Amino acid sequence: MVSKKKDIRALTKEQLREFFKSRGEEAFRGTQVYEWLWQKSAHSFDDMTNISKETRKKLEEQFVINHIKVDQLQKSSDGTIKNAVRLHDGLVVESVLIPSKERTTACVSSQVGCSLDCKFCATARLKRMRNLNPDEIYDQVVAINNESELYFNRPLSNIVFMGMGEPLMNYNNVLKAIEKITSPEGLGMSPKRITVSTSGVPKMIRKLADEEVKFKLAVSLHSAIEEVRTSIMPFNATFNLKELRDSLIYWYSKTKSRITYEYVVWEGINDKDKDIKALLAFCRFAPSKVNLIEYNPIDDSSFKQASNEAIDKYVEALEKNRIIVTVRRSRGKDIDAACGQLANKSL
Repeated sequence: MVSKKKDIRALTKEQLREFFKSRGEEAFRGTQVYEWLWQKSAHSFDDMTNISKETRKKLEEQFVINHIKVDQLQKSSDGTIKNAVRLHDGLVVESVLIPSKERTTACVSSQVGCSLDCKFCATARLKRMRNLNPDEIYDQVVAINNESELYFNRPLSNIVFMGMGEPLMNYNNVLKAIEKITSPEGLGMSPKRITVSTSGVPKMIRKLADEEVKFKLAVSLHSAIEEVRTSIMPFNATFNLKELRDSLIYWYSKTKSRITYEYVVWEGINDKDKDIKALLAFCRFAPSKVNLIEYNPIDDSSFKQASNEAIDKYVEALEKNRIIVTVRRSRGKDIDAACGQLANKSL
């Protein structure tokens, strides 16, 4: 049952200090509680051992800590770990730990379900039930960092917002979560190690640029031909390629940060020479790099991974035009943890 008490993590540090002052206690108690909530990720008020039992009891009477719970942990044969994360209201999202020799990456969710309608993505088949709160996003990162320490003996090195949901449709909460993740009073991670992946919401990309954020931006592109992109990503009819292109030019003018395009090549959909030429033209508007991503099936025969020859032609053309290109092999496919596969099948 969802508690009617206010989640204490919705309060700022100053609000917590004022809470204690208004009750005749020292303001520094609010700072102590804030540290327990964020730096130490306390799950309950009883964890706050330098706070008196009487004060902890008062806090429990008025507030709740709506911490996530990892309901199920699945391990892939390649080392990838998928978490089924239960939220305080019983809803579930998924997050993924992706290990490699050089780094450990957290792939986190920003919505329960998704606001958009990409036909090749399992998450898009789930209706958007709600946005995640900043603390729920933060908790996913903490859980994965703990797993990285436990299973790989090293802390988390990178974060990508490529899990369930469209991050820019949960703009304020995602930015608040990143603020906590990068703050010395939170996890203290460098924003340069964080990538926000969007399917392309021009208005919000411009807003990010105006705020001069320091994290990286990735765009799930998949086609630079209007009608092709609309056929696989129907929302493109509303947020078309010209608007997207103009917003990305604006992004680069404000941030001077290179854009990453995520691009899956499908047989018979975007594996022709005209598709390559369109992508090359799109990449010329602002400094960029392209990640060619292996397709992960979602029981839809409409989408089939393109041939190696088609991928090679993309690579050759991009390299010839001095555009950085990487072919990304998927991780965690055997547990439905790969890109585009997150859909709560584990529960």
